[in-house]
Amino acid sequence: MPLDAHLRSIQYSDVASLDQLYPAAFPEEDLLPLVRELTFFPELVTSWVVEINDKIIGHIAFTQCSIGTQGEFSLLGPLAVDTVFQKKGLGKKLIEFGVANLRARGVAAVFVLGDPNYYCRSGFAAERLVLPPFLLPDEWDGAWQSLKLDAVAKQVSGKLTVPPVWSKKELCSG
Repeated sequence: MPLDAHLRSIQYSDVASLDQLYPAAFPEEDLLPLVRELTFFPELVTSWVVEINDKIIGHIAFTQCSIGTQGEFSLLGPLAVDTVFQKKGLGKKLIEFGVANLRARGVAAVFVLGDPNYYCRSGFAAERLVLPPFLLPDEWDGAWQSLKLDAVAKQVSGKLTVPPVWSKKELCSG
């Protein structure tokens, strides 16, 4: 992370900056409706930004989820880094910070749907016992991943249940 970067919890006033960050980082996907919606659920979503000189250069969100009554779990996403700062370890630092925070709160595992080549660098591995909340195309095999944070998580199986915001098709069809 750049020395002059500052990591902090997201604020509602940050949404305008995220409106610039996400389209630049993901020009082929429209993640803004989901990002905006997640911002308004601080009781379910823990979200941080990285800024330099009052400009947001990174964002990460973790949503509280469940698998029956088997413990506390989280879904990582979305994650974006300003194109100028990509491939410099900022995304990995955001993941590490978020995972450390979740581990300290007793979260058993973190799940993510993303590029296995990227997330494996942060310890994620293909998940086969816990099913994703949505059907995934065959070509996404290996993209559903997890990072186990405690011994309980290694024994968990079932389907990840996400809050209703993740079930709104108009928000999640990027």
